[in-house]
Amino acid sequence: MDFEALIEKVKNIPYGRNSKRTDFSLVISENKGTCSSKHAFLKDFANKNNIPNVDLIIGIYKMNEANTKIGSILKENNLDYLPEAHCYLNINGKVTDITNPNSDFEKLRNDIIEEICIEPNQVADFKVEYHQNFLKNWITENQIPFTFEEIWNIREKCIQKLSEQSQY
Repeated sequence: MDFEALIEKVKNIPYGRNSKRTDFSLVISENKGTCSSKHAFLKDFANKNNIPNVDLIIGIYKMNEANTKIGSILKENNLDYLPEAHCYLNINGKVTDITNPNSDFEKLRNDIIEEICIEPNQVADFKVEYHQNFLKNWITENQIPFTFEEIWNIREKCIQKLSEQSQY
């Protein structure tokens, strides 16, 4: 299978967390994946097949109702947004988001706070630690009236809502 065909195949695999976060090959065998596992799987394929100019990116963006359709969860907690970590690829200088068939990076582009380039094996522990540290700093710097644990629980409710809607 060529890379373009694989991208299309993975894009159409349903959104969902895999049974083992560190094994992004499960995207195919379990027929589901998150932004992290799907993009890591494709970056790994590119690495193993010497496909150049494919970067795996973590972008921290302002997740809100307008760009992510998470319902009233943030409003109920008096939050305008939550910093969320999202993975995508940069292929030959063009952002490619295959999280689901309707993924549209343009909805997020103006809400990106920062981006870093990572390797596939970093989508598990490193991504979580990076995101959690970002949130802890955001809470402190912006005097957010919640603990880190409370913010993480609000975030999990948002992610659950997205999983139910398969819109993430």
